[in-house]
Amino acid sequence: MLLLLAGFGAAGLNAANTSKAAPELRGLSSWVNSKPLTIESQRGKVVLLQFWTLGCINCKNTLPYVKELNRKYAGKGLVVLGIHAPEFSYEAEEKNLRAAIKEYGLTYPIAADKDMQTWRAYNNRYWPAFYLIDKSGQIVHSQFGEGQYVELEEKIKAYL
Repeated sequence: MLLLLAGFGAAGLNAANTSKAAPELRGLSSWVNSKPLTIESQRGKVVLLQFWTLGCINCKNTLPYVKELNRKYAGKGLVVLGIHAPEFSYEAEEKNLRAAIKEYGLTYPIAADKDMQTWRAYNNRYWPAFYLIDKSGQIVHSQFGEGQYVELEEKIKAYL
């Protein structure tokens, strides 16, 4: 399973590709495009965990790339999982989240982390943030902000 998760801080994982067990998802609600998922239920798959919020321009700029990764690799064992972690109160409203998902044409599973429980479990501090979790449930890569799309895709392909 490849899961990309945020929470290792700006330095991400070290060059030795050190891994850490991915914490279980916590406190998620308003699942869109999927029934509720768990990290454990995704064992044997590669998961890309994306922390984002609808009002963040940097997050919006990454969406076309995340959509393309989902399109290219979902049938090959990648699970893209969006964790919507609101920064402002209007972003926490379910109707606004659902409208954004529709507007951006997002078809992969997305869940609301209104109380930031999963955000805290991953010790995340950034929007957008990505964590890659391998088939055994280990976080094997993390990155923050825009860019590094080729590197991310190469990591995904390697773990698939």
